[in-house]
Amino acid sequence: MNKAIIMTGAVTLALGIAAGYWLARYPAPAETGAEHAGSHQSAAEREILFYRNPMNPAVTSPTPMQDSMGMDYIPVYADGAKDDVAGTVSIDPVVVQNIGVRTAVAQSGTIGRTVRTVGRVDYDEERMARLHPKVQGWIEELYIDKAGENVNRDDILLSIYSPQLVSTQQEYLLALNNLSALRASPIEEIRQGAEDLVQSSRERLQFLDVPEHQIRELEETHRVKKQIHIHSPVAGTVLEIGVRRGQYVTTQTEMYMLADLEQVWVFADIYENEIPWVRTGDHVEMTLASVPGRVFRGLVSHIYPYAEARTRTTKVRIVFDNAERLLRPDMLADISILSDTRDDAVVVPSEAVVRSGGEPQVFIVRAPGKFEPRTVVTGVESEGRTEIVSGVSAGEEVVTSAQFLLDSESSLREAAAKMVAPDTAAEGGMAHD
Repeated sequence: MNKAIIMTGAVTLALGIAAGYWLARYPAPAETGAEHAGSHQSAAEREILFYRNPMNPAVTSPTPMQDSMGMDYIPVYADGAKDDVAGTVSIDPVVVQNIGVRTAVAQSGTIGRTVRTVGRVDYDEERMARLHPKVQGWIEELYIDKAGENVNRDDILLSIYSPQLVSTQQEYLLALNNLSALRASPIEEIRQGAEDLVQSSRERLQFLDVPEHQIRELEETHRVKKQIHIHSPVAGTVLEIGVRRGQYVTTQTEMYMLADLEQVWVFADIYENEIPWVRTGDHVEMTLASVPGRVFRGLVSHIYPYAEARTRTTKVRIVFDNAERLLRPDMLADISILSDTRDDAVVVPSEAVVRSGGEPQVFIVRAPGKFEPRTVVTGVESEGRTEIVSGVSAGEEVVTSAQFLLDSESSLREAAAKMVAPDTAAEGGMAHD
């Protein structure tokens, strides 16, 4: 029995000596990796502040333990750089990947508040024309007889027979004959009177919308025209035709309604809480179901000074160019008014901003696995982006996901630092004494 014990002890001693020789000759390799960059201490030498639940950062323990799922608590070390901001979080890069931390770079760009509403395309009232005759008579011929046709300025629309126009032509011919007979008169007053009569007769034809080419033809042929042409006063599209061939018309008859569709208006309704943000001159983006994938851009030209009683909204007028004729009156459109636009603003994704009860903050990437909390002042928010008035510079990298885990960890770090700091101060005071 004693011999067995002695033999066992000898074997154990020999194994211990061999293991010590091996460890002395082949030391363990130094720890490497991004998680240990900047810290040249081994894991055994690092001071552990506490242990954190891997699934719930708010749950901590002063001693190692496991959660209900058997997962080890994660140690939190107190070996951060001396110049780190309070609350700076250092996390193993493997853990950073596991919790899904994503980042984005703060950029300098243009941002504005977006007011969204629905609009209705309409005619530009300043480019519309309603054509009435200036004499009574009968429609002899319609050259444009279909609504929707495009016409150019001075195109012939119709011809009309009017006794008043016939008599006015006759008066002009008489004035021309009179001037021809009196041109050689030695009395200047008579010659001047004849010239004045011709001028006034010609102006009367012009005032009655007799076209210039028919006046010149009358002067050349000295023959009265029964049919007088009516020309289009504008270039545009025929919206309505109010007469037909053979119809008797008066000065109250609307013969044509024309509109130039090169430019259109869009009316949009803005709710009371959004109208303070809208200004004349704001840029507008518009999309229509009839033109998928196309964005039309215009400007707010007028804000009406009254509200609609039924909808409690205020109407605004927006001007759009329509050279391609894709915008048709009475179409419905989705409107985005880009109000309060700011240029050269520092912009980050809205999800990067943490609002956990106090001042908003973001987490800045200081190094691989190291995140610094930064209090910021936010401005305009639009299209998933937020303006940072102060606190972040363009080019800095911000965290856009898992910020609340980082926020919890940062709060714990800051609280731990506040608890450790008095002890450190006390030790320094004792050493000084």
